[in-house]
Amino acid sequence: MSLVKLTIKGISYSQTQNGAYALILNEVDGDRKLPIVIGAFEAQSIAIALEKEIKPPRPLTHDLFKSFADRFDIVIKQVIIHKLVDGVFYSSIICERDKIEEIIDARTSDAIALALRFHAPIFTYKNILDKAGIFLNAAPTELEGHNPEDDGVLSPPETFGMESEEKKSGYAKFSLIELHELLETAVQDEDYEKAVRIRDEISKRES
Repeated sequence: MSLVKLTIKGISYSQTQNGAYALILNEVDGDRKLPIVIGAFEAQSIAIALEKEIKPPRPLTHDLFKSFADRFDIVIKQVIIHKLVDGVFYSSIICERDKIEEIIDARTSDAIALALRFHAPIFTYKNILDKAGIFLNAAPTELEGHNPEDDGVLSPPETFGMESEEKKSGYAKFSLIELHELLETAVQDEDYEKAVRIRDEISKRES
């Protein structure tokens, strides 16, 4: 079966499950999107990895795994979403240490959170994309803090079916100075979802 490379287009609130998020993956050489429902913690971890400007004061679980792997010379080479059963995606992490390759089963959300931190490519099989891929129309927004090392892994995020950020965030009434202070406080409090919303308001003002 042939592999299809994917990039991350963005994260939005799930329209079908309360408290869950939809991670949107995009086919590199096509127009299909692969939406995957993930939990709030995993969505936060992926968002932090995407937002280069936000540095947690303490490492998140996936950051700790990255530090552990670096210490013992373990490298994640790629992530493969290899199975879809009853709406649940199954993934494998391809690791390498001392030129020995190992395959580790993982939840797709965890595998992608780690792929971002290792700048590893994400793949799925063509038959999975044929089965679960859909077409979504949305206007892309610029990815802040883009890192050239992420080329081929990340692409500009999109927001699907959500109201405007100004209405959603509620931060339009604050000045830029106040927003920067609120951002610093949110990061220190480890409220990363709030920090991302404030960062988006700042970026909109400064663009």
